[in-house]
Amino acid sequence: MKIKKMIITSVSMLIASSSLLATVNANECKACHGPNFEKSALGRSDIVANMTHGDIAVSLIDYKTTTTKDELVMKNVVSKYSDQELKDFAQTIGKKGKETFLHKITHLFN
Repeated sequence: MKIKKMIITSVSMLIASSSLLATVNANECKACHGPNFEKSALGRSDIVANMTHGDIAVSLIDYKTTTTKDELVMKNVVSKYSDQELKDFAQTIGKKGKETFLHKITHLFN
């Protein structure tokens, strides 16, 4: 019985620590986007603080499949995360709201 409890405890701890490691590292983002996401990264990106949660989520997920040379830095940053992790992270930054119509159109042509 004691061994069974140890195994269950060990597995639970492993699962918990794995999920903690899998969350998006906001500090990696802040190096270019600023501590409050108030900067245009490399003078080229939208200001994340002004974007909606939905727009941020779509942008982050889109970066995973980009082939544009200017966006390869972002591709390298986001490719290690699942779409769900990126969606969850997007809910913690920017403004409340879903993806905007303008953002949808912009992404169709980029």
